Amino acid sequence: MTEREDLMHIIRELSYEEREVTLTSGRKSNFYFDGKQTTLHGYGGYLTGRLFYAETMKFPAPVEGVGGLTMGADPIATATSIVSHLEGAPIPAFIIRKEPKKHGTGQWIEGRKNLKPGARVVIVEDVVTTGGSSMKAVERAREEGLEVLGVIALVDREEGGREFLEERGVELRAIFTKSEVAGKQ
Repeated sequence: MTEREDLMHIIRELSYEEREVTLTSGRKSNFYFDGKQTTLHGYGGYLTGRLFYAETMKFPAPVEGVGGLTMGADPIATATSIVSHLEGAPIPAFIIRKEPKKHGTGQWIEGRKNLKPGARVVIVEDVVTTGGSSMKAVERAREEGLEVLGVIALVDREEGGREFLEERGVELRAIFTKSEVAGKQ
C-alpha cells in the first residue's frame, strides 16, 4: 500500500461516519468527518504530515510557514513542520487563535517568532465544507502581515468550499475529497 492508501484506510476507520449531524455552518449532513481522530493517531499523524508536506512543496517556493485555525489545524501544522525538518527543508508551524489572547501580548498567532514579516504561508485544515473557516484563517493571517499562498485540506466535503475560496482568489488543494472517502471501503 502507498502512504496515501494507508492514510485513507485510517481515515475510513477512525474519522469517517455515515450518520446525520449538524455542521458548524448549520447545515445537516449524513456524513461526519472528525479529522482529529486521524491526525492525532501516531501513524495517521505521520502520514498526514508526509502528504501535507508533499502538497506544500508544490506551491511556489519558498513556503515559510504552515498553520491554521485552532484546533483542527494544530496537529496537521505540527506534523507537516516535523516532516519538513526530517526532509531537510524546515517549515515552522503556527496556530491561529479563534480570539486574541486575553492576557500578555494579546496575540492572535502562536509561533509568531518563527515567522518573519511578510512570510509566505500555507493554511491547513482537516476538513473544508463551505470554506468559511478557511477564509477566516486566510484573512487573519493576512491581517497579521503574512502572505497566504493557498489552503490545503485533509478532506474537501465538496459542498461549495472550493468555489467559495476560489471566488476570493484563494486556491484550495485537498488530499482527499468526500467522494473518495465515501467510496468503496
